[in-house]
Amino acid sequence: MRNLRLIINREYLARVKNKTFIIMTFLSPLIFVGMILLIAYLSMLNSTDQKIIAIHDESGMFSAEFKDGKQVQYLDYSKKSLKEARQEVLDNEYFGLIHISDIESVTGKPADIEFFGKDAPGFATIENIEKTISDKLTREQLISRGIDVSEIDKARAEVNVEIQNFAGERSSKMSNYIKMFFGGAAGYLLMMFIIIYGNMVMRSVIEEKTNRIIEIIVSSVKPFQLLLGKVLGTSLAGITQFTVWVILGTVLLLGVSSFMGIDPTAVQSPASVAIENAARPEINQLVVDILKLPYASLLAFFVIYFIGGYFLYSAIYAAIGAAVDSETDTQQFMFPIILPLILGIYVGFFSVVENPHGTVSTIFSMVPLTSPIVMLMRIPFGVPWWELVISISILIATNFGVLWLSAKIYRVGILMYGKKPTYKELYKWLKY
Repeated sequence: MRNLRLIINREYLARVKNKTFIIMTFLSPLIFVGMILLIAYLSMLNSTDQKIIAIHDESGMFSAEFKDGKQVQYLDYSKKSLKEARQEVLDNEYFGLIHISDIESVTGKPADIEFFGKDAPGFATIENIEKTISDKLTREQLISRGIDVSEIDKARAEVNVEIQNFAGERSSKMSNYIKMFFGGAAGYLLMMFIIIYGNMVMRSVIEEKTNRIIEIIVSSVKPFQLLLGKVLGTSLAGITQFTVWVILGTVLLLGVSSFMGIDPTAVQSPASVAIENAARPEINQLVVDILKLPYASLLAFFVIYFIGGYFLYSAIYAAIGAAVDSETDTQQFMFPIILPLILGIYVGFFSVVENPHGTVSTIFSMVPLTSPIVMLMRIPFGVPWWELVISISILIATNFGVLWLSAKIYRVGILMYGKKPTYKELYKWLKY
């Protein structure tokens, strides 16, 4: 036990005192916060930048239908010739020109529409142009057929589906996406930590093996203790770094954004636009859903699955590091390790959001190689306690099994040099 404690202290201090580790610990939050503030600042600039679009309407039907908004202003150039309108738009550096050809009858072929611009317009701009013209043509066709449009408008019914469970608790229509965001962020963060710090364990083993230090160490320490000490020491260093990132990043984000007057939440996305366009009750319900998320459970199980998933993959990384002589030789073994992590992310984003309690989501939240990611994505949706118990129990049991198998490979591999092992040879090592 004393040897294990010494190994953990050695591995932890070797990581924490490393200059690169110290620099990246304090530099990473600065880079991350800087990126968030830069995106928010550019988004704020983009939201205040108003586009000017000229309209050349030969039919005389549509120019009045285009209404100015916060980000777009329409100018009617229908009285000018198309050539003059194009030249004036070009000289004034307007965003673009909409040209609508004349039509003989609203019941005939729709008007030909062209957009002239220096740059291609965004999807929202094109959609707004098409919708404006389409709505106008539709109304004119209804009128030409003797249909009272006002009666159609009066008969139009607004349908709003309220979502609630059998206990009477209501939720918003976007609640699943909010839950998926928090669960997906936790799962993706866990995957990144496993890859980053698992590679750190592997490089540490390769370095000691290359320097022949390992031959001296194993003379007084059992290989299993050395393997376990490396995994524990590196994991503590990772938790330390992550804690510093969270604290320093939060302080920097709040402090710098307040000082510069930048709102980090100003980033415009399709989801934020949808929320802005939603009814006020829906927004209120969405806020309630965000506040009702099980943050304590998500944090607690993030720690549990972080430890379980990290130990599981770090043991595999350490075994690979012991089996090879250089980091270049590890490439043949890396894909089978990364594949379950990618599969977990894929299942989480494409299966959990649609059916969090379905067969696929449930099975992959039990498989130990994918459960740390998939189960974290399921937790915001509510997971029965017995499923959590089974998933964690399988993960812990698998950890002991993988540690035992990795120790066998580690015991043989750390003393072998000059030969790249095959999967067949690794299987033989397990029998020693």
